[in-house]
Amino acid sequence: MIHILNFIHWNVNPEIFHIGSLSVRWYGLLFASGFLIGYYIGEYMLKSEKVNPKWIDSLFFYLIIATVVGARLGHVFFYGWEYYSQHPAEIFKVWHGGLASHGGAIGILVALFIHSKVVTKRTMLWTLDRVVVPTALVAAFIRTGNLMNSEIYGIQTSLPWGFIFERNGETLAKHPTQIYEALAYLLTFGVLMYLYWKTNSKNRPGLLMGVFFIMVFAARFFIEFIKEDQEAFEAGMALNMGQWLSIPFVLTGIFLVIRAIKKPEQIFNNRQ
Repeated sequence: MIHILNFIHWNVNPEIFHIGSLSVRWYGLLFASGFLIGYYIGEYMLKSEKVNPKWIDSLFFYLIIATVVGARLGHVFFYGWEYYSQHPAEIFKVWHGGLASHGGAIGILVALFIHSKVVTKRTMLWTLDRVVVPTALVAAFIRTGNLMNSEIYGIQTSLPWGFIFERNGETLAKHPTQIYEALAYLLTFGVLMYLYWKTNSKNRPGLLMGVFFIMVFAARFFIEFIKEDQEAFEAGMALNMGQWLSIPFVLTGIFLVIRAIKKPEQIFNNRQ
C-alpha cells in the first residue's frame, strides 16, 4: 500500500511578501529573472558576433512586449474565450493569471518579423536562431513559476516524487508536470548553447530555431498526456488544446532543420 507520506507535500505561498496593495509573487519574480538572465545571455551572444549594439536593447524591448501580449491573448482565445468574451475588461488583468506558451510563441514570431524588417534588416531566421537560445531558459523559469503557483500540474500518480498540491485542496499526489517541462526546457537550452558555440549551426538559418521547436513542443505534446485539462471544453478530447497547438510547431521545426542542413552556410558581415 502506498502511504501518503511517501509523496511531496507542496503548500508554498505564491506571494513572497506584500506592502499595502503591492504584492511580490514568485511567478512574477521568476518571470522577470528569466528575462533578465536571458537578456545578458543574448547580449553576450550578439557581442561575440560584433553586431550593432543598438540591436540588443531594441530586441529585448520587442520580446518583453510580445511575450506578455502574445501569451495573454493566447490564453484568452485558445482557452478562455467563452469567459473573456463576456468579461472583456478581464483581458487586461494579467496579474490575475492566464498566460499560454503557444500564444507567447506566436507573439514572439510576429515581433521578431517586425524587428527584422525595421531594425536589423536581416532575415527573420537570423534573429530567431539567436533568440531561441535564451528563450528556452526563460521558459524553464516560467514553468518554475507555475510550480510556485501550484498550477498546471498533472494527473494522479503513485510515483514517489508525486506532489500533493495542498493549497488547491488536493489530497492525492499528482505529476509535477511543471518540473518535467522545466527540465525539458533546460535540456533544450543546453543543446542550443552547445550548437551555437561549438558548431556552425548559427550560420545555417533556421537550424537552431528548428531544434528549439522540435524539443520544446515535442516535450509539451507528450507531457500533456499526464497533465490535467486546463479548461472544461478539453474533457473527452483525444488530444487537448495544448497538443493540437504543439503539432504545427514540431512539424515546422522538422522542416526548418532539414532545410537548414541542405542549404549552404550563410555568414553575414557585421557592424551594419
